[in-house]
Amino acid sequence: MKFKDFGFDARLQEGIESTGYENATPIQEQVIPQILAGKDIIAAAQTGTGKTAAFLLPVINMLLTSHQEEHHINALIIVPTRELAIQIAQNMEGLSYFTGLSSMAVFGGGDGIVFSNEKKALSHGADVVICTPGRMIAHLQMGYVKLDGLKYLILDEADRMLDMGFNDDIMKIISYLPKKRQTLCFSATMPSAMRSLAHKILDHPVEINVALSKPPEKIIQEAFVVYDAQKIGLVKYLLKSKDFKSVIVFCSTKDNVKQLSRDLKRANFSIEEIHSDLDQETRERVLRRFKNKELKVLVATDILSRGIDIEDIDLVINYDVPHDGEDYVHRIGRTARAETDGIAYTLINEKEQKKFGDIEQLLGKTITKGNVPEQFGPTPIYNPLLKPKFTGKKRFNTKNIKR
Repeated sequence: MKFKDFGFDARLQEGIESTGYENATPIQEQVIPQILAGKDIIAAAQTGTGKTAAFLLPVINMLLTSHQEEHHINALIIVPTRELAIQIAQNMEGLSYFTGLSSMAVFGGGDGIVFSNEKKALSHGADVVICTPGRMIAHLQMGYVKLDGLKYLILDEADRMLDMGFNDDIMKIISYLPKKRQTLCFSATMPSAMRSLAHKILDHPVEINVALSKPPEKIIQEAFVVYDAQKIGLVKYLLKSKDFKSVIVFCSTKDNVKQLSRDLKRANFSIEEIHSDLDQETRERVLRRFKNKELKVLVATDILSRGIDIEDIDLVINYDVPHDGEDYVHRIGRTARAETDGIAYTLINEKEQKKFGDIEQLLGKTITKGNVPEQFGPTPIYNPLLKPKFTGKKRFNTKNIKR
C-alpha cells in the first residue's frame, strides 16, 4: 500500500514524499486507518517495523484537519529514553516540515537553561510534545503545563517503560489529562503488566499484532562459547575478520563498555562509547558521528538497543549475553535493516550459558556455535543444563567467521 492511498492532507503528503517514503509497512497499513477512525490502539510490533511513522502520520493529519486549542499541548508522546525522544522529534520535524505544526522534545539530562527553555515552550503550548516520564512530571508539578485541551496520548515502547519502573509516573501524567482523548499504546511485547496498564488507560481498544518478536531470517546469527578473559581478544579478532563498515558492540554494564572501549582504542580501532555516565551533548555527538560513518565501531549499553534508527549496520556483537530474549531480538535487530543482510555474534561465558539457552528456547531455534581460534586456548563446553567443562583446543573454521 502506498502512503498516498491513505488520503493524507496535501501538506503532510509533501513531507512524506520529501523524506523518500513511498510504501507503507505492515504495521502502518493496519494501524493508520484505525487511528484515523478515532480508535484507541494497543499495538505489538518489534523494532524496525516503522511504528514511529505509524502513529506520527495519522496524528499529524488529524491535527491538520480538525480544530485544535491554541497555546495548549494537543498531542503527548511518552517514551522511556531521551534518545528515543530525540529520534521521534527528528522524525516529527521531517514529516511535518510543510505543515506549520510545532513540536518539541522534553527530557532530562540538560542544564538549567534547557529546563527554562522547556518551561517557556510548555507554558506557551505546542502541537506535539515528546517526553520522558520523569522530566514531564517535574514540569507538571510546577503548574504551568497546559494539558486540558489534549486530544492524543501516545505511549511508545510501553513495555520498556514498565520494565524501567515508570508505571506510577505514567499514571500520574495521565491524571493531568482529559478523560476524553484518543490513546495509542505501542509495545514490543504484551506481558500481563502491559495488558493491565492498557485496561486502565484505553477505551475499547483495537488490538493489533504484527509478527512475532523474532529476528529477521536474513540475520546470520552465531555464538562463541568462551571464558571471560577471552572475550576482549575475540572481539578484536572478529572485528578484523572482515572489512565491516559499521559495528555496534553491546555490553550489559557501563563498566564493561568502558573497559572494552579502552582496549579497542589501544588497538587503534575507530571506536567511541555510549553509556549513561556521558552527558547528553557527548552522547548526541558520538551518535551523530556514528550515523555519519565517521566511526566504524560503537560500544554501547542497551540504551541503544531499542528505538534508535540507524541503518546500514553490518555487524552486531553481544559482548555480554542480553538479559532476556526480547533484549536479544532488539539488539541484533539493529542490523539487517533496509533490505540489507547483517551478522550478529554473541559471546557466552560460563555463567551466561543458561541465559543464552533460554533465549534459544524463546526463538525456537539453536544458534550456531562458532569455532574459537585455537590461539585463544581451551574453551568451555556449551551445555546450559550442565556445569561447564574444559575442552581441548578447537581448530578454527574460517567459514564460521568470514562471511
